[in-house]
Formats: sequence, structure tokens, C-alpha cells
Amino acid sequence: MSNTTGVANTANGPQALLRNTTGQGNAAFGSSALVVNTIGNNNTAIGHGSLYSNTTGSNNIANGYSALQFNTTGSNNIAFGLQAGVNLTTSSNNIDISNAGVAGDAGKIRLGTTGTHTATFVAGIYNVSEGGTIKPVYINSAGRLGTQPPASARRFKTNIKPMDRSSEALLALKPVTFHYKNDEQSTAQFGLIAEEVAKVNPELVMRDDNGEIYTVRYEAVNAMLLNEFLKEHRKVEQMEKQIDALTAGLEKVSAQLEASKPAPQLVNNP
Repeated sequence: MSNTTGVANTANGPQALLRNTTGQGNAAFGSSALVVNTIGNNNTAIGHGSLYSNTTGSNNIANGYSALQFNTTGSNNIAFGLQAGVNLTTSSNNIDISNAGVAGDAGKIRLGTTGTHTATFVAGIYNVSEGGTIKPVYINSAGRLGTQPPASARRFKTNIKPMDRSSEALLALKPVTFHYKNDEQSTAQFGLIAEEVAKVNPELVMRDDNGEIYTVRYEAVNAMLLNEFLKEHRKVEQMEKQIDALTAGLEKVSAQLEASKPAPQLVNNP
């Protein structure tokens, strides 16, 4: 260890904290853990090569083989697992658990590895009511969660045109009732079968990473329903105008007939 004035450091393993000079409060356990750290403070590295390239980054926690291996100046990162956060170099405030992270990330949380982890189970969420303002949670095809729905502002869109007859595909859909196979409560569900929807309009379904049909784009169905409603509403408005015109015409004819009736005559009896 090249330590000069650094204090409260702990190193255990070949070359652990080898080049530390003034860094303080660091803990390195494992071969080459924090090996090139010089002035970084309060880092914890557990595992071979963890925080290997860290020089001035502080307050990082790396637990696992080569976790945060290439981080140099980034601070306040947390990485757990084999090569967790290995893609991070200078960015800060990230949490990577069993995820390599993405270069340039800042303030991101990444859990699990795409293609390896295929389902998430978190206790204490289902059927729990929360007070205050409730917002829906959205998830995109990359697994990113957010409370903002897909952008609707014009500035995000191109090739805008009226829906016109595109919404007529809804008339061929077949709503069904069903139960999910893995639902222990066997709750009755109401909706559509995605494979059947795809036959009517492939644009109304979403597919999984394997390209298999997965779900229906119900938000698009809602917009199409609105278009069909407006089309029928315009028809009703037109019919009301026609009925009003016919009623006015009949009233005019009735008035004319009433006016053309001969006046009653008095006949004297002899």
C-alpha cells in the first residue's frame, strides 16, 4: 500500500488498495480491489477486481467479482453481483444489481439482466391501497417504468392524418370473458384475445422479445372507439337536422291546408 496520510482504511487481499495515498475510510476485500484508488474516500469494494479502476471516486459500494471494475471518478454508485456496473466509468448516483449498467448512466436504477431474469415478484404491493394522488405506472418494451404516459403533444408526432375508416376494424373484434391460468382467485376478466385481434389489425397488438404476440394495445382501441363514436354522433346530428327540416315542412303544409279549408256556411231551414 502506498498510503501516506489516508486513515481508517482496511485492505485484505493481494494488491487491495495498493496505490492509496490520501484516501480515507475505504474498505477493500479481495485481490486487486480498489487497487488504483489514490484519493477516493469512503468506498467499499468486496470481490476480485471490484472498483479496480477507481482513482478519485468516493462513496461507492461494489460487491461482486469485477463489480464497478472500470469506474474511475464516479461517486455514490452501488453495484451488487458479478460484473455489476461494469459499464460505468465516470457517472454517479447509480444502482446496478445483477446488471452491467449503461455507459453514461447518471441517477439510474437497473435491476436484473435482460434475457436472464424473466419475471419480477415484489411482496407487499398487490392489493395495497395508498392515499393521496394516485398515478398509473407505465412500462415500455425495454422494461423501463414511469408515471408519464406515452407523449401526446403534436411536437412528438409526424405523419398525422384523420383516423377515418381505420377504426372500423373494431367492428370485427370479439370481446370475451375469461380467467387467467395463474390466477389463484379465478377472477373474471373481460377483454380481447390478442391473437384474434392480430388477425383483424396487426397494429393493435404488442409482441414479446421472441416476437410472439403478447398483449392488446388497449389505449389504441380506446382512441378508435372514440373515432367510431364521433362518426355515429355526426350521423345522428345529421339525422336530427333532417328530422327538424321535415317537421318544419310538415308544419308548413299543415298550416297551408288549414288555411285553404272553406269557411263554414250557414244554411237556413225553410
